[in-house]
Amino acid sequence: MAVASYPTNCITLLSSVKTKYSISCSMQQPSPSNFKVVINGAAKEIGRAAVVAITRARGMEVAGAVDTRFLGQDIGQLCDMEDPLEIPIINDLTMVLGSISQSKATGVVIDFTDPSTVYDNVKQATAFGMKSVVYVPRIKPDTITALSALCDKATTGCLVAPTLSIGSILLQQAAIQAAFHYNNVEIVESSSTATDLPSPDAIQIANNLSNLGQIYNREDLSTDVLARGQVVGEDGVRVHSLVLPGLPSSTSVHFSGPGEVYTLKHDITDVQSLMPGLILAIRKVVRLKNLVYGLEKFL
Repeated sequence: MAVASYPTNCITLLSSVKTKYSISCSMQQPSPSNFKVVINGAAKEIGRAAVVAITRARGMEVAGAVDTRFLGQDIGQLCDMEDPLEIPIINDLTMVLGSISQSKATGVVIDFTDPSTVYDNVKQATAFGMKSVVYVPRIKPDTITALSALCDKATTGCLVAPTLSIGSILLQQAAIQAAFHYNNVEIVESSSTATDLPSPDAIQIANNLSNLGQIYNREDLSTDVLARGQVVGEDGVRVHSLVLPGLPSSTSVHFSGPGEVYTLKHDITDVQSLMPGLILAIRKVVRLKNLVYGLEKFL
């Protein structure tokens, strides 16, 4: 969904299988200078890709790299950039935030860490007057609630993104539209590794469809045959996960009706596919005054 402009006050909705969160947000104008971006989890594959993408983007720059690995190494060299960025990797988020806060520049912390550390990381960023973009799979609803309360109290922005893939978001939106016209649906995903299955993307799609209040696959809704896949949500949406070395990360949603099958598919072949969404998230979060769940709010 494309939106030409954003109102001063808006209402965003965070939903999960059983719980719904109503989160208000409002916008403010950022400083005209470059955004100072700190990457927490900078040594990960996605962190290194983010360093390159942010360095190339207009209006922002990498100002800090935090990780527990490759301590002391220049983040530019770790990312195989032509020139070093003269930014060493350190394992002290507070030190980096304190340095940036003294410059009075608009700061954003990108969190690629772990569900168990997200709240404390955002709390630290908030204490230094900085916004946060969180891309950490499987954050618990209780953590989202606590983060929302924290951001409301501090009047600061935080964007929690279950996915940074714009293609994945478009797939989710198309699946919701299709679900109003079909009573049978199954999700098939593939991956080269057997971690995090069903994937966060598959779970999000299944939850979105379940929240529509429609019962799917009534003919074998109660089957206990394991080969039929795992039911995610409460309305009969099944997820099948295929794992083989060399497979791309792929998600397909198959709908069927009398005499037809309708399939939506999205493939991710490289972490670079997440970078346009990340840059968009950085540009949007600096205008927020509290928490927004889902990058789709800005598409």
